[in-house]
Amino acid sequence: MKEVLRLLRPYQWVKNGFVFVGFLFARAWHDPDLTLSVVLAALAFCLVSSSVYILNDLADRERDRSDSRKGNRPLAAGTVRPGLAVAVMIPVGIAGLVLGACVSSFILGLLLVYAAQNVLYTYWLRQVAILDVFSIASGFMLRVLVGTVGVGIPPSKWLLLCAIMLALFLGFAKRRAELLRIGDAADPPRPSLQHYRVETLDVFIGVTAAATLVTYAMYTVDAKTVQFHQTEALIYTVPVVTYGLFRYLFLLHLQDVGEDTAADLPRDPHMLVAILVWLASVLLVLS
Repeated sequence: MKEVLRLLRPYQWVKNGFVFVGFLFARAWHDPDLTLSVVLAALAFCLVSSSVYILNDLADRERDRSDSRKGNRPLAAGTVRPGLAVAVMIPVGIAGLVLGACVSSFILGLLLVYAAQNVLYTYWLRQVAILDVFSIASGFMLRVLVGTVGVGIPPSKWLLLCAIMLALFLGFAKRRAELLRIGDAADPPRPSLQHYRVETLDVFIGVTAAATLVTYAMYTVDAKTVQFHQTEALIYTVPVVTYGLFRYLFLLHLQDVGEDTAADLPRDPHMLVAILVWLASVLLVLS
C-alpha cells in the first residue's frame, strides 16, 4: 500500500492549489456552498492528476530505470507491477471525473481536456522543445479555470495571464534543472532536452519571471480589482511576490533546485515564509 500511495504522488497535489486562486481573490470563503464546490473540484483534480502520473510512469518505466533520480519510482523499481498500476489508475481517474461531474458539467469537461492533453503530452508533446513546456503550463491554466469558471467565479484576465506566465516560468526552470543534471548524456530522459541549451532557457526563464511579476502587479492596480475589493492595498503584496521569484531564481542557479518544485519548495524555509507571508497579506487586505 505504501508503494501504491507513492505511485499516486500525493506530494504533487500541492500544484492543485491553483484551483483556489479564483476562490481566494473572489473572497468566496464567506459562501459555504461555493467553498464546498471549490474543495470538491480540487479533490477531483487531485484524483485525475494522480491517474495521469501513473500513465506517465507506465510509459516511462523502462527509461526511468536508467535515471538516477527517477529510478526509485515504484514502476521503474519494480515494487509495483504494471497490472496493479493500471488497476489503480482507472478507478482513481474515474472517481475524479465523477467527483468533478458532481460539481458541474463544465468541470467534467475541463478534467477530460486535462486528461486528453496529458495523453498527448506523454506520447508526443513532450518530445517537442518549447511545446512541451506550454503543454505543462496549459494544465495549470485548466486548474485555474476549474476553480473559477467551473464553479461560477468570473476569472480576472490579469490573474489568468499571471498563472500561465508562472507556469511557463516553472516549466522552463524544470527543463534547466534537468538539463544540468544529465550533462552531456547521449540518451536524455526527455527527448526534448537534446534541443535545449542552458543559455536559451535562461532567456525564457527571465522573460516569464518578469511577465509573472508584471501581470500580478497589473492585477493589483487594475481599476476592476480596486473597485471589486474596495481597496488599493493589494499592491503592497507585490514586494513579497518579487522576493519569492528572486529567491526561486537564486535556488535555481546556485543550489540546483527546480527539477521538482513540489518536492523542492518545502525544503527551503525562505520560500515557505514568503508564500505564507503573501497568503496572510492577501487575506488581511481582502478581509
